[in-house]
Amino acid sequence: MLQIASARPPPPPPSSPIISGCLCWLPGLGSRILHDLRTTCSFFSRGTFFSSRMFRTKRSVLVRRLWRSRAPGGEEEEESGEPGEAAADSRAHGVGGGRGCCMGKSGKITKAHLGSEAELKALTQAVLKKLKEKQLEGLVQAVESRGATRTPCLLLPGRVDSRLGQHWYSLPLLLCKVFRWPDLRHCSEVKRLCCCESYGKTHPELVCCNPHHLSRLCELESPPPPYSRYPMDFLKPTADCPDSVPSSTETGGTNCLAPAGLSDSQVLQGPGDRSHWCVVAYWEEKTRVGRLYSVQEPSLDIFYDLPQGNGFCLGQLNSDNKSQLVQKVRSKIGYGIQLTKEVDGVWVYNRSSYPIFIKSATLDNPDSRTLLVHKVFPGFSIKAFDYEKAYSLQRPNDHEFMQQPWTGFTVQISFVKGWGQCYTRQFISSCPCWLEVIFNNR
Repeated sequence: MLQIASARPPPPPPSSPIISGCLCWLPGLGSRILHDLRTTCSFFSRGTFFSSRMFRTKRSVLVRRLWRSRAPGGEEEEESGEPGEAAADSRAHGVGGGRGCCMGKSGKITKAHLGSEAELKALTQAVLKKLKEKQLEGLVQAVESRGATRTPCLLLPGRVDSRLGQHWYSLPLLLCKVFRWPDLRHCSEVKRLCCCESYGKTHPELVCCNPHHLSRLCELESPPPPYSRYPMDFLKPTADCPDSVPSSTETGGTNCLAPAGLSDSQVLQGPGDRSHWCVVAYWEEKTRVGRLYSVQEPSLDIFYDLPQGNGFCLGQLNSDNKSQLVQKVRSKIGYGIQLTKEVDGVWVYNRSSYPIFIKSATLDNPDSRTLLVHKVFPGFSIKAFDYEKAYSLQRPNDHEFMQQPWTGFTVQISFVKGWGQCYTRQFISSCPCWLEVIFNNR
């Protein structure tokens, strides 16, 4: 009986690149054939078909994407709204680069203290690679939208510190340093936003590490510079005050005066509703735009263009102002500000890409007869109003103050443009876009 041995059929001729590509996986073929395929057909080159990119996981792609979105290091020049204003602003703050009262304390920092770029990259990627895919997606959304969209908390162990250079950083501080403020050094320089789950908690086991759930604290200069001193005459409104503007009548019988503002009795005139804790008026130069906005929720977003925004949208107000400067500044309001009533007072968080300027009676020395106009940079928070200080400033035994309506419960905020002695605008009524926030002291 004949036994027929089975023979392997010969391979098909390499008539096409696809067939040739399959041959390289057959046993017995040397590296010479593989080399010939790569050189003759670009589809099988190392940079395409045989690249390791095709084998990357989604998590590794998200990690690389996050690292590319890190905050740029070094100093960046500020954009100025008009010629010569940057120089005036720099002289006003007494330092170079336009840095103002809300910037952190500057000091000589060496690379040995902050660590090298390679060390920072290795440390950051080691942390990110431990996150779950869903956590990475939420962090990517927060970083790439610059906090514009609502993103969940990134809860991680709160007792894990990492060393970078000569400093130790907690996980929230490290991610804030990477994605927002490269010069950040200490946890005392940041403040949690009220929307965060870790807000108000001390030493929790899990702490939120979402960098856009924190803000940079605005440090006030001491002693204050003379440039920004603003007379407290606005506390004594008179008919011939150069900073006064025509009043407008609000539906319901409430007269709104600016920039001297409304006294607390005027704010609550009419229905006597005490459920709100403040009202907000939006002004363009000397004209108020829209109605008074009554605030009842603890936190309010005031913005021009904010994805998923919920609050006081200035972009929906009808304005007849055709000034090019007003329209330009209006377009720069962007994400605007966040106004929050907290236990220790009212905080303002600058969410926009440009500075804001704030004047409040409670930001200055109680014994001072002048007020300061404070510059708050993007990403920074400042306690714009302190109820206890406001009550003490009423000075019930002061006859002079008793003769006039007390307007110390008013805060004025200008977008992009400042005012004062070192600016072309001496009064806030000359600023293109500004807010007046009147607090309820009842």
